[in-house]
This record gives sequence, structure tokens and C-alpha cells, in this order.
Amino acid sequence: MMTPAQFLPLALLSTILGTGLQAQEAPGRRFLAADDSTHRLAIVKPDGSFEREEKVGAIHDAQLLANGNLLFQQDGWNHIVEKTPDGKIVWEYDAGKANPGKAVEVHAVQRLEDGNTMIVESGVGRIIEVTKDGKVAKEVKLQVANPNAHSDTRLVRKLASGNYLVAHEAEGKAKEYAPDGKVVWEFEVPMFGKPEAGGHGPEAFGNHLFSAIRLANGNTLIGTGNGHSVLEVTPEKKIVWELHQKDLPGITLAWVCRVERLPNGNTVISNCHAGPENPQLIEVTPDKKVVWQWRDFKNFGNSTPVAFLLPAK
Repeated sequence: MMTPAQFLPLALLSTILGTGLQAQEAPGRRFLAADDSTHRLAIVKPDGSFEREEKVGAIHDAQLLANGNLLFQQDGWNHIVEKTPDGKIVWEYDAGKANPGKAVEVHAVQRLEDGNTMIVESGVGRIIEVTKDGKVAKEVKLQVANPNAHSDTRLVRKLASGNYLVAHEAEGKAKEYAPDGKVVWEFEVPMFGKPEAGGHGPEAFGNHLFSAIRLANGNTLIGTGNGHSVLEVTPEKKIVWELHQKDLPGITLAWVCRVERLPNGNTVISNCHAGPENPQLIEVTPDKKVVWQWRDFKNFGNSTPVAFLLPAK
């Protein structure tokens, strides 16, 4: 069990953050975070201790299932496992073994309501739904101009409609696919008049989005990756809410990964590659006020692309 995090008023938080200790504001949140530089996935309790911890390698997605098991990439991009709290693997899929001799990486996985598991295989360009016994029940071909196992996709989610919302990283586009593979909606992340800049940290810039989430109001919430921003876009492709790199006092956004809209209207932002002076997970109000943040460069590092809130226990 880890030492509990410190819970401090916002005015005092920045002083503690400079020490390298873990810290989140009170009241604390329960969340999952995974960092591929420290090879750690953990469910963090509101008091800052770890409810559960797993060793991981490269990781871009994870899910806490209703049965208490974890679905995640255990030891690299391609090995997906469902693991019980006591460490037993009860289901697994290896994309490399399923595609011998082909360049393939998995950056999105989702357990569906029917018990099948959606897996997105970049490089070979397909969304598949795999049954409990490992058979492919459904396959949807992705439309990718220049296939690349590492950059075709990031987060993908199946929608209630049966369609799939795909973040195509290298193309800078969010695309919605029908089950027959037809693209029925897409949005290209704008560059906002800025030139492209290489790198992964705050100095970089582009439109290599990481996530696209369909909201209850029909809009789409996008984590723009190296665009350092969050955009809410209508079906007509109008930006109706946006948060950019320097909009939050004292915080710099870098590679914006997962984003989430809470029932109270607040937005949760995963902030990756931003450096130890910045939080890795942030909750902001619609008027862009920070109400909670978490930063831990003691147990996690500068490559925490998976971070999201969990229901309180």
C-alpha cells in the first residue's frame, strides 16, 4: 500500500507539487492511471493509496469492468488481458499472433454490453469484436490513407447506435463509422493558424488527436493530442466549447489524451508529456475553473496517457 497523498487547498498545492510528492486536491477522487515510463497501472483511492496495481508496458487503453476485473494491455501494444483482482488472467487476445508477419498495434479496447470485446488493430486497419472464446464475431475495415501500425488510431469507442467513433491520430480526424464501414461523420482537428512543430511536450504542436467521445447532447468531445486542447464539436462541426494550452492559470497542457464530460458538466482532461511541474489529470468547470487536479511524479512519470475518473466506492 502506498503512502496517502496530500490533500491541500489549491493555494498551497503548487508549493507541495515542487517537492515531487504525490498530491491531489481535497476532496480526493478515485481514478485509474497508467504510465508506460514507470510500467505502472493503478487504481488510486481518494486518500491517494493504491486500491490495485499492475505492471504494464506500452499502454493506451484500459477499462475497469463491472465484475471488478481489469481489461488492459499487459505487456505491450498487442497483448490484451482481462485480469481478476487476485491476478488471474481469465481472457486474453494477442493481435500479433492473430496477424502473423504483419505490422500491427492495438491502441483501443472496449468490453461491450453483449460480452464481446472490441479491439482496434492499427496497421492492418480493422475494428474487430471478439467473443469470449476468441472468435472474431464482427469486422469493420478502417479507411486509412497511409496505414501505419503506430499512428492509424488512438481511442475508439462503440456508440449506442452501433456505430464506432474513431480517433485517427496521423490524419488528425475523428471519424464515425457505420457497421458496414461507411464513414457517416468526420471532423478534422484545426491547426488554428499555427505551424506544425515536432516533439511530445509543450513545445510540440499539431492535430494528432488522441480521443473523441460522443456526448449525451450529440456533440463530440475531442482530446486533440499534440494540439494541447479540448474541443466540443456539434454534429454540424461547429466548435461550441474549447480549452487551449495556456487557458488554465499555472497549468500548461501538452499531449491531451483522454477526455470525459461529467454529469455535472465538468470536463476531465488527461495531460500527458507536460513535465513534472504540471498535473497529469485535471477537472475543470464549463467556465474553465480548475476544481481538482492530480500530479504524481513519484509513482508515475511523464508518459501517463491513460488516466480517468472511476465511480466512488
